[in-house]
Amino acid sequence: MMVMGNRILTTKICELIAPIIAAFGYELWGCELQGFGKHTILRVYIDSETGVTLDDCGRVSSQISGILDVENLIQGKYDLEVSSPGIDRPLFKKDHFRKFIGSQVRIKLREPMNKKRNYRGEIKAVELDKVYILVDDEEVVIPIENINRAKIAPKF
Repeated sequence: MMVMGNRILTTKICELIAPIIAAFGYELWGCELQGFGKHTILRVYIDSETGVTLDDCGRVSSQISGILDVENLIQGKYDLEVSSPGIDRPLFKKDHFRKFIGSQVRIKLREPMNKKRNYRGEIKAVELDKVYILVDDEEVVIPIENINRAKIAPKF
């Protein structure tokens, strides 16, 4: 699973809470851990075929909060946000990119490629550990491990 923020800690948190989310009948779409110290935020995205309501998020949040307090993985105070991935959903896994082939995506890289760190284009393919996007009629091949953040860019 591709994660954002502190990768090792975020991966541990995702592994810890995934069974809890599954027990409620939802899919753990992904986690983001941002900021440390006075303003740490843990964002947990849940999804289901039938959608996610505010009440669903509240129930899941309560359970996740309890287990995180017991495990004490995040040092100090933090805010927990549980939500649906939404229309501009972040993409965390290779399967997420595959699911949205043909969609517009915004990608921010960890390390620049061709002197650029930000790309916007259409996902054309996902092969091995690379995402192929079409940017201004030019194919760009991006290694998944170099993706810091990726989100669907919906058209209105």
